Amino acid sequence: MISNLADNIRTFRKQRKLTQEQLAEVMGVTTGAVHKWEIGASVPELGMIMELADFFDVSMDVLTGYRMKDNRIDALGKRLAEYCRTMDPEAIAEAEKALKKYPNSFDIVDGCASIFLIYSIGNENRDMVRRALELLNRALELLPGNTDPQRSEITIYGKMADAYLMLGESEKALDIMKAHNVCGVFSGNIGVWLSVYQKRYDEAESYLSDALIGGVNEMLNAASGFYAVFCARKDYDSAVGILEMASGLIDSAVHKNKTGFFSKSRAMILTMLANVYLIKGRTDEAASLLRESVNITRSFDLTPDYSLGSVRFVPNPEGTSLHDVMGRTAEESARTLLGLLDNKKLTKMWEEIYANE
Repeated sequence: MISNLADNIRTFRKQRKLTQEQLAEVMGVTTGAVHKWEIGASVPELGMIMELADFFDVSMDVLTGYRMKDNRIDALGKRLAEYCRTMDPEAIAEAEKALKKYPNSFDIVDGCASIFLIYSIGNENRDMVRRALELLNRALELLPGNTDPQRSEITIYGKMADAYLMLGESEKALDIMKAHNVCGVFSGNIGVWLSVYQKRYDEAESYLSDALIGGVNEMLNAASGFYAVFCARKDYDSAVGILEMASGLIDSAVHKNKTGFFSKSRAMILTMLANVYLIKGRTDEAASLLRESVNITRSFDLTPDYSLGSVRFVPNPEGTSLHDVMGRTAEESARTLLGLLDNKKLTKMWEEIYANE
């Protein structure tokens, strides 16, 4: 709760054009008492506050300026998250209050752990970091009560690893990340720590490769999703822009003139670009893009290679492969995409080019 009683007494007195002496006379107190109220050096007794509110013709809530915070668990959790975003200095005190009020709430315990971690960055407050670790262990116990799909055992272990790194216990942090590296979620962090901070380059390489491949794949998926969003909104310039970004990513990630899994991705990007140009009436450009897409599709299907051999910077591509759910071959993937785009003119043009190229 927040109180502005001192400021409000002064404000309401001045609105009535009264001096401190005059208000003191009305209330039956000394001028010094009024002065102390207005500078916050003392607080009137409850009965006096009621008399002041009556005199100023306002409610006690208005006079005192009390604003009750919503301390229901959902609202409190959101407020804690907001503290993390704004670095509000009230965060630590509010976190401790929240923990006393809801010691068995996963949302509150996990949220407070984040606050202690974030607010300890840069000030070397090891006690605060240890407090965060204590809360994270408690959050694991309370995990069955979690209803937020964005938080899980993995996110807790990630914060634990951060805490141990901040305490200088890097091996313990690495052990946690390696033990819980589901789908390579910590590969980038592990690779960076091993290479940049510990100079363990050979060990870092496989983790960095994993992070690189996963990152490129995620970016291509995101670009495809944004493309669909932009087309639905008829924002075709943005649709072209996101696909050009995806194409540039493939250019930088793969060896030139070397066919591999991302060749299928390139063919699909070209087809999606052709779809936009066709919608915009740029038929010749659409046809040119489809010819390039068809050529890549045919080339891939002649010698299909799903390994990572075409990807740059991957030191040991043998024994690894990438696949997608669009289709086993590049042609199957292309036909699946054409069905999703649902543009009869585009499909007819692609079929004609595929039959004649």
